[in-house]
Amino acid sequence: MDRLTQIEAFVAAVDHGSLTKAARDQNVTPAMIGRRIDALEKRLGVKLLHRSTRHLALTEEGANYVAQCRRILSDLDETEEALAQSRHDVTGRLMVSAPASFGRKHVAAHAPAFLQKYPQVEVSFNLSDQIVDVVRDRCDLAIRMGGVIDPNVVAIRLATNRRVVCGSPAYFFRHGVPQTLEEVTRHNCLAFNTSGAERRPWQFSRNGRVVSVQVNGTLDCNDGDLLHAWTLQGLGMQWRSLWEITEQLSKGELVTVLDDFALPDYDVMAVYPRNRYVPERVRRFISHLKAVYSSKGYWKPS
Repeated sequence: MDRLTQIEAFVAAVDHGSLTKAARDQNVTPAMIGRRIDALEKRLGVKLLHRSTRHLALTEEGANYVAQCRRILSDLDETEEALAQSRHDVTGRLMVSAPASFGRKHVAAHAPAFLQKYPQVEVSFNLSDQIVDVVRDRCDLAIRMGGVIDPNVVAIRLATNRRVVCGSPAYFFRHGVPQTLEEVTRHNCLAFNTSGAERRPWQFSRNGRVVSVQVNGTLDCNDGDLLHAWTLQGLGMQWRSLWEITEQLSKGELVTVLDDFALPDYDVMAVYPRNRYVPERVRRFISHLKAVYSSKGYWKPS
């Protein structure tokens, strides 16, 4: 049993949190994963994992060792990628994370055309409104909305993304159209909330001055599509990206308000780890999305 196989089993078990999931990832049995970790611990003469039927916990030595193992595996991947690129091949598996709704409509939807150009690439999507740590989770590329301040990543703007405050005509007929920011506080403001924490203020700017408004509302959730449905049902108003509501605006199902006030930029960004070798497939996929998004009429309703 070679050392690399043992290391891969150990890292997979830690990353997935169970031998069963690690076995599925490595295409072996859970018992085989256990034997490989046993062999690794025996060879090193140290306990790396506390294991029970339902739980895995790293020892202090294991926590230090897994960080080094991840670097080893990353270096090996980069070496093999460099070798592949030296043959001018665009190959390998591309791991892409994106927000759920945007990812379905505007990222994964363009994978077939990309694969037609690069048939030796495999693309795996993680579509979720939870932010993925591209460094820790070994993700090749993440699509994010808004500013990125993490010093451990490189962020490239793919497209501008304007946001507006909107609601259904029926909602504004019942509750009135807000004309000032003070009136916003008297409206039912639907909010995106991933953690169950208190609502964050809505920020507006006008004539270079930024104003924060603490909003109130009866509904929030961590699902953008559900928020969109609530807005169409007339349950409240919210801010949305134009790409999400262009069709509904053109049909009159939604209307915008407070158009004299600007909302913070929320551009579409491509993010990948800094100080890590960037495979050619990542560069090509970024270029592919840029070309799609910049094509004439792309963001207009069909």
